[in-house]
Amino acid sequence: MKIAVAGLGYVGLSNAALLSQNHTVIAVDINAERVDLVNRYISPIEDIELSDYLNSKPKNLSATTEPREAYEDADFLIIATPTDYDANTDFFNTSSVEDVVSTALSINSDLRIAIKSTIPVGFSEQIQARYPNSTIFFSPEFLREGHAFYDNIYPSRIVVGDRTQVGQTFANLLAEGAKKLDVPILLTDATEAEAIKLFSNTYLALRVAYFNELDTYATVRGLD
Repeated sequence: MKIAVAGLGYVGLSNAALLSQNHTVIAVDINAERVDLVNRYISPIEDIELSDYLNSKPKNLSATTEPREAYEDADFLIIATPTDYDANTDFFNTSSVEDVVSTALSINSDLRIAIKSTIPVGFSEQIQARYPNSTIFFSPEFLREGHAFYDNIYPSRIVVGDRTQVGQTFANLLAEGAKKLDVPILLTDATEAEAIKLFSNTYLALRVAYFNELDTYATVRGLD
């Protein structure tokens, strides 16, 4: 199977590496320097496990700056482009995801598209409505920067916002590359998958905020 990945950040590259263990993966990025590093089997991001994997020179993994090379004849496309939060509009900037979807489907209308970029709740249904003859769904990631490849190999769970056979096939692809056995797989509706990501991020932020406050209190009170 040929799988395209848009975006060579820690999410995109770790997923590309995971899937390249068993399939042909071509990643596309606008940053030529990152593309060159990946093609020389050098990780452009700090990730020990990912660097070790690239050192094995995986023959099924390559990168390009040319979208057509990646999208043409591909079975799946994973989108992992930046969607930075805009404090002025109080919304995520999803333009990069929308641009990739438009370009990819103009090249290969049969592509099945999995979005792993962080997106607002309801986005999957909106973009699916724009392309009713295509399959576009959201699959949240639960990765740590610096250990993203490890977290993909030993995932806590796999969530895919598509209850059809396409969603099951994509989930199986992710599970196939994992070293952890019997990974829990959850197929949900599109909006539910987006909500899972939102609530997981919120819970993590609350935990971090709590421990920061605890640390400050202990410092002020001279507690060890």
